[in-house]
Amino acid sequence: MGVFGNMFKKSSGQKKEEVKQNNINWIPLKTVDQIKAVTKRSHNKPVGIFKHSTRCVISKTVIKNFDQGFPKELNDKIDIFYIDLLNYRDVSNEVGYEYQVLHQSPQFLLINKGEAVLHASHYDITQIDLEKILK
Repeated sequence: MGVFGNMFKKSSGQKKEEVKQNNINWIPLKTVDQIKAVTKRSHNKPVGIFKHSTRCVISKTVIKNFDQGFPKELNDKIDIFYIDLLNYRDVSNEVGYEYQVLHQSPQFLLINKGEAVLHASHYDITQIDLEKILK
């Protein structure tokens, strides 16, 4: 099943995929209503949003590398939300509207004080130096 298969496990009777903790304390973003809470939270602490397609090989590789390269101590400095694009496309679309960022997959947005201050897609996500940004 591999590292990524262990990270996202589908339960019988559920269409949703639950995120298992590796280096990142992933928070599932499943409803449009949560987006307002994310925006509010970003006024106290930066928030990351990772948009991921579970059927895309590039997306699987990027999220695995992003998680493996994430310093665990950053979990105290940033909250990272995860959107499963296949099951929550409406949530993904609303994130694009709310933060004025054109949708891509995979995609990472850094939200601070209610605004997207950084966004990257595909392999550029793995080049983000969150340690430096969050100092």
